[in-house]
Amino acid sequence: MAIGKIGLALGGGAARGWAHIGVIRALAEAGIVPDIIAGTSIGAVVGGCYAAGHMAELEDFARSLTRRKMLGYLDINLSGSGLISGQRLCKKLETHLEDTSIEDLEQRFVAVATEMKSGHEIWLSRGNLVEALGASYALPGIFRPVNINGRWMFDGALVNPVPVSVCRALGARYVIAINLNADGCGKGTVIPVEQVSAHVPLDAGEPPETGGSGLAVKKLLRRQIFGKGPSVPGITRVMVDAFNIVQDRIARSRLAGDPPDAVINPKLHGIGLFDFHCADELIKRGRAAANRDIEDISQELDLRRNYAPQLIGAN
Repeated sequence: MAIGKIGLALGGGAARGWAHIGVIRALAEAGIVPDIIAGTSIGAVVGGCYAAGHMAELEDFARSLTRRKMLGYLDINLSGSGLISGQRLCKKLETHLEDTSIEDLEQRFVAVATEMKSGHEIWLSRGNLVEALGASYALPGIFRPVNINGRWMFDGALVNPVPVSVCRALGARYVIAINLNADGCGKGTVIPVEQVSAHVPLDAGEPPETGGSGLAVKKLLRRQIFGKGPSVPGITRVMVDAFNIVQDRIARSRLAGDPPDAVINPKLHGIGLFDFHCADELIKRGRAAANRDIEDISQELDLRRNYAPQLIGAN
């Protein structure tokens, strides 16, 4: 039995996806390079840049982000089908990926998306790489969905948060999965509450200023969208947290039904889904998680290689 192709399944998780960079760096240093890469949402972005040979540029971009810079990339659009149009992020990807086609990549790559109308799981394995990545990370209600060949698509994490099944279908014999939501495994626990307070006042925030001030309107919109401090969630936090709960349950179900050969679970507690400015810490934690498992993965791969000595020197 030969080792066969190695697959890498990169899960979704918004800002937490920067941890994928650390994992991939550690795997590469150990000589573990995948033949097949499947990514969902932010996993598709990291996987696509990796397959295109632009991991260094992506890592530099991630590490350069601050809260202020990140807000600059969020082009708010209240007249469309998402709070953020995503055009600024697409232009940033196009700076390095330009007209890259998925079929021209050296490694086999698939970005997972969800078709809006039917709910079908769509495997984007051909065509423009940037468009495919945009469709895969288009978080419903936050980013505008992407139209590809007449089909509207958004975030693939709704149907396949950690795309192990894609790697298997493409011929991977050994699949390494990176699950960014392992810390959320407590979601779904039933907690009985015997008494509920009769009245819990909500912070309605400051009343909007009048007088036609554009700055006042912008401040009000920012509070509504991003919240007023950690105690009062904004629209984005409500939507992202709800999406994350759904994603966590789907991921646990799918991983149980189609388990990978190895799974790397970065410990990402304390880092939120919109903390894109925490790249340094996320990459560090991703590398640490990979280093905990690399010895076992390497031993398993070596065992598979040595299991078929008759294949050595066959070529």
